[in-house]
Formats: sequence, structure tokens, C-alpha cells
Amino acid sequence: MAESIRWKEIPLQDSHIIIRNETADEFRKVEEIHKRAFWNLSVPGGNEHYLAHVLREHEDFIPELDFVCELEGQVIANVMYTKSKLMDEKGNTKNIITFGPISVEPEHQRKGIGKLLLEKSFEKAIIMGYKAIVIFGNPANYVSRGFKSCKKYNVCLKGDIFPAALLVKELEEGYFDGTKYYFFESSAFEIKQEDVEEFDKTFEYLEKKIQPSQEEFYIHSHSVIQ
Repeated sequence: MAESIRWKEIPLQDSHIIIRNETADEFRKVEEIHKRAFWNLSVPGGNEHYLAHVLREHEDFIPELDFVCELEGQVIANVMYTKSKLMDEKGNTKNIITFGPISVEPEHQRKGIGKLLLEKSFEKAIIMGYKAIVIFGNPANYVSRGFKSCKKYNVCLKGDIFPAALLVKELEEGYFDGTKYYFFESSAFEIKQEDVEEFDKTFEYLEKKIQPSQEEFYIHSHSVIQ
């Protein structure tokens, strides 16, 4: 694990947070946060806690961009990054990055913690020389952080598909010049549901439920821009 990085403490509602790299003894705690934050949000149940577990051992994982937020001595949030790539129609590639999962403990959500976590990770990514970030996400959560529709940068999936949820952020202004690029995320995201179910047995039981946010996720994840 990379050496911890600490920034000046940032006041947050009469408290303080520290943003730093995750440590090995926090792995399980972070996985529990991901489970609580995502459980029943996009689908009944969730797999983000298992994804966090397997990402750390994957070749595309970027430990320097694996950050936690610590509030009053307690870890309450985490973001992880992987390497990904763009390929133009001639087969030329650009190396970029993707974040996810990103989670904040439910009781601390909507307080600006995720924003601080992302901004600090952006700063480090720039220092490391990365030029762009591409993610799948709800635009309502990320346009305020500088993400724009993939269509505006001519970034798409195979078949010239421009998903509404495919979002792009330039870390270096002008990095995209209108050339069409196809986005390829890391193979780390190719996980099996049966492995998720087996891993989940080692966690506190949470009931799977259907809720309205799952329909919102379905709409965003199946919408494309013409």
C-alpha cells in the first residue's frame, strides 16, 4: 500500500476530516461502508463491497488513488481508481483512469464529504500525470465535479453507443480534440454474481429490497444519446 498522504484538516460542521490513503487494516471496514452505502440502491442487494475487495489485487488498481475520509478518527468514506483506456478508430490508445466504487456512510451523505474526497483524488491524479477520467455514473451526482457527457468529447462504446451515464472529465484542458474514442474499462469489473453471494455471507445480513432508486438506475443505465 502506498504511503499515506495527508492534507490540512478541513472543518466540516464543527468537526474535522483527514483525507489519506487506505491502509491494509482498514480493508474490511471500507468494504462494510461500500455495502451499507450501496445496498438496495441500484439493484436489490449490491456487489460494490465485493468489487472493492477484488480490486486491490488487480493489476489495474491504483493504490495511490485509493483514498479514505477519516472523521473524528473514524473512516467514513472511500474512493478507488483503476486504469482504463481509450482507443481511436486506428487502434491508437490513450491511458486514462476510472473511479469506483465511491461510498460515504449513509448517515454522512449529502454533507460534501464525497466532493472533498473526489477533489483531493483529482489533485493527486494530475500530479501522477493522468489527463482524463471516464466513469459510468448518474450525471446529477457528477456534473458539479466537472464531468460532462461523453458525447461532447466524442467518447463512446463499441458500436458508436453514447450512454447517458458515460461521463468524461478532462484533467488537462484540451486533452480531447474531437477524435472519436472507444472506452474500455478494466477487466477488474468483470465479477461473477455467485462470487458476490459467497463473499456476502461473511458480512452482517441485510435484507434485499426493491425501492424506487433502482428504477432510476435502470433508466440512467439504459439511456443513450443520439
